[in-house]
Amino acid sequence: MDPRDDRRGLEDTAVLSELNRLVDELDPPPADLVDRVKFAIALESLDVEVARWERAGSFAGVRGGQTGTITFTVDNLTLMVNFTSTGSRHRIDGWLVPAGEHEVEVRVADHKSTSTRADDGGRFVLPDVPAGTTQILVHLVNSRGEPGRTVVTPTIML
Repeated sequence: MDPRDDRRGLEDTAVLSELNRLVDELDPPPADLVDRVKFAIALESLDVEVARWERAGSFAGVRGGQTGTITFTVDNLTLMVNFTSTGSRHRIDGWLVPAGEHEVEVRVADHKSTSTRADDGGRFVLPDVPAGTTQILVHLVNSRGEPGRTVVTPTIML
């Protein structure tokens, strides 16, 4: 074995160690990353379908006290939600297509879940949602009013 290979290996290790240090210093992971991941996978034991983002719209304005709208879709369901900041809390107005009297649950990390039922037009309102890592679950009911599948949105930060 050539001794130069050992030196190159040591040099590579030193360069990678310095790169690792710089990444940790200049772009560290968020302090709450582990908690956010645990929150997101807490639904692991449930049989849920994860909706995908359709359009983010002006959602960034939520933090600035303005409204923001997001549309989520999965299979044959569209969920449009509008967020309005009300101080340190939020109002969520939502619409389900196709419409139906489905249960809507909002999970916020470190808070109790809040639930409401959409009206027959698919509209729902949750007027007092705390800020934090949030997921919206839609518990669908079939035409006979029996529980069906559950759809969950990706996590969002309110």
